[in-house]
Amino acid sequence: MAENTAKVVNYTSEMVEKMIAMYEELGNDGLDQIADAMDKSVRSVRSKLVREGVYIASPKGKPSAKSSEPTKKELLNSLEAIVGFDCTPLTGATKQGLAMLISYAENK
Repeated sequence: MAENTAKVVNYTSEMVEKMIAMYEELGNDGLDQIADAMDKSVRSVRSKLVREGVYIASPKGKPSAKSSEPTKKELLNSLEAIVGFDCTPLTGATKQGLAMLISYAENK
């Protein structure tokens, strides 16, 4: 009743050696070339390199440098301090619009 099933080998040891050598030469930018040479998908190649312990993930980009700009909530709080009433209905306004309102209110 039990059938004998053979394990399908996706990568031979020669393919793995060649893949690792190509990866060491080309790095992450060469994954497309490696996949073409192996006749496999980039995802498959990346997974195999991870399993072999040689893949190094690309570093993520830096967060944007907008932290020096006040947030919308900070602008609304500043406006509330100037005008003396609840500015919650203005949460849909843009930062630029809120900054213009603050400038106008400060000059009155």
